[in-house]
Amino acid sequence: MLYPPTAIISDLHSNVPALEAMLADARERGAQRFVCLGDMVGYGANPRYALDLVMVLCAEDAHWPDTEGAKGEKLLPGLCLKGNHEEALLSSASDFNPKARMAIEWTRGELDADRDRSDLYWDYIAGLDASTCDERAMYAHGSPRDPVREYMLPRDIKDREKMSANFAAMNRSVCFVGHSHVPAIYYEDGRYFRPEGTSGPYILGDSPDCRAIVNVGSVGQPRDGDPKLSYAIFDGEAITFCRVEYDIERAASAIRKVEDLPEFLAERLYTGR
Repeated sequence: MLYPPTAIISDLHSNVPALEAMLADARERGAQRFVCLGDMVGYGANPRYALDLVMVLCAEDAHWPDTEGAKGEKLLPGLCLKGNHEEALLSSASDFNPKARMAIEWTRGELDADRDRSDLYWDYIAGLDASTCDERAMYAHGSPRDPVREYMLPRDIKDREKMSANFAAMNRSVCFVGHSHVPAIYYEDGRYFRPEGTSGPYILGDSPDCRAIVNVGSVGQPRDGDPKLSYAIFDGEAITFCRVEYDIERAASAIRKVEDLPEFLAERLYTGR
């Protein structure tokens, strides 16, 4: 079977308008499968929505969200990983900055507030792996060598020690990551590519001579100066970076309505920083 068009999403951060826009775009582009690289929660105002959605999109019995009470069309089985925000929920957010820590503490209460589904949420988060592979690619939230915590940032292409260690940790010719919220392709030979807007497809290759680490950016909180949400479609050979406008005002307003979430988390959405 050919590798199905796979929507690779990361850093959703409880942003409902961004998730809705991503879903519409991915469907229009013919996505048949979803891979989530973690950080479903944190920062945003709707963690239960984000978890519910990922549990549908990335399940063994995956399907598009229900419509009018009926189960949506089938998708191929997907994958979901643990990000550092899920890890903080399970353990401690003591190493987070104060604003991120406030969001995690509030999120814990939100998950517990749904008495019917709380146990399901916690069991799901606890069962997530830090990294995984399919027949074509490796997936991690942060980096190949430190799947949950390490950032892959544009300046790292000049850090040959760091790059070499990460490529050494890969067991596929391509590894998809998120975490830094900055879309990019890092090639093993030292080349580096930053996409602008929706762009591609870019052939990644499938050989030891053409290995790459691909950051797909963030759906819920872009930080590359472009406020449009970011994700990628991968067909087994080529990747397309997708940037989509969404209702930022609606997302920011939802954050502002929560007294325990800092205003800063709403304001940064407008600038993509």
